[in-house]
Amino acid sequence: MLYYLFEYLENTYQLIGASVFQYLSFRASMAFILSLLFSMIFGKKIIQFLKRQQIGESVRDLGLAGQKEKEGTPTMGGIIIIAATLIPALLLARVDNIYIQLLVFTTIWMGLIGWADDYIKIFKKNKEGLQGRFKVLGQIVLGLIVGVTLYFHPDVTIREYQEGGLSPTEFKSTLTTIPLLKNNEFDYAFFIDWLGPEMHQWSWVIFIPIVIFIITAVSNGANLTDGIDGLAAGTSTIAVLALAIFAWVSGNAIFSNYLNIMYLPGVGEITVFIAAFIGGLVGFLWYNTYPATVFMGDTGSLTIGALISVIAICVRKELLIPILCGVFLAENLSVIVQVSYFKYTKRKTGKGERILLMSPLHHHYQKKGYHESKIVTRFWIVGILLAVISIVTLKLR
Repeated sequence: MLYYLFEYLENTYQLIGASVFQYLSFRASMAFILSLLFSMIFGKKIIQFLKRQQIGESVRDLGLAGQKEKEGTPTMGGIIIIAATLIPALLLARVDNIYIQLLVFTTIWMGLIGWADDYIKIFKKNKEGLQGRFKVLGQIVLGLIVGVTLYFHPDVTIREYQEGGLSPTEFKSTLTTIPLLKNNEFDYAFFIDWLGPEMHQWSWVIFIPIVIFIITAVSNGANLTDGIDGLAAGTSTIAVLALAIFAWVSGNAIFSNYLNIMYLPGVGEITVFIAAFIGGLVGFLWYNTYPATVFMGDTGSLTIGALISVIAICVRKELLIPILCGVFLAENLSVIVQVSYFKYTKRKTGKGERILLMSPLHHHYQKKGYHESKIVTRFWIVGILLAVISIVTLKLR
């Protein structure tokens, strides 16, 4: 909103300094600062409000060290991240940008689903929360809306510059990026084009289900990762920082040309939203690191995962998610492998066996006697390594 205000002041009254709001770097910096200040200053007030309303965590006894001490810690702290992200983003980003609109919708939509889950757990005293099928349905609806918008909206395009100084061509496409390959552009239409050239127009049949799967998987991965103090928020911050770089270079004609990657008109605006998102996550970490004075709850974790996946899809780096979000992937796989192996051995021998001491993965290390702060720090280090590898793929092919 401030972008349009200062644009008007500059054009109408030639206000000195108003043009600074035209710069993406300035607005992104301001978004980060405002978000960080909001989450740290008003975050404390929100935590106090949650305490007064007795919105505390109900801990299920899993036999983990330090678990009972967390009983009653305020939860639903994801509200801090959501508010700290949306307010600066709406103030400083161009809200007519389709990518910004998608991210705002994603934040509100998944925030409401996570809030409903936390509400049922706390006020209805149902530890299971919102039934799993309703969570998945919400993620499917989000994926459907994101997929349809990215496929059909006229502002979602790729621009290519021609050799010899010819005018650039701008076109719609389901092209994406495959990491570590020299000719690393891949078109989802490949899966249907073999049926005939006339089938290209039906590539949305492939694209939209893939978007739904990615959003559901990453959102649930973030949800599973949120099990000990600072783990989900910290690893998410690292991944989102890498996505900020991808958004910046993909939305800049000079950088994208130098790096020989797809130039996506308008996608650079996402950088402002991402900066606000990072500020919210870092500010939340101020209160969420060990010993946590607030938990994000599903209000935060489902929203974080959904935002990471949608940003990655918007910048056409969704196939990097297994690397970039390797911590989420490991947490997801640990649960899948644990449950599958238990069911298999129970069917074969009548007694279920486990591969890990406990799943998700971070609980396995807790069972082995590691302090949760050490587990979190080491997971952060792994996240940093994976983020660096992801960024290196811009040139390493």
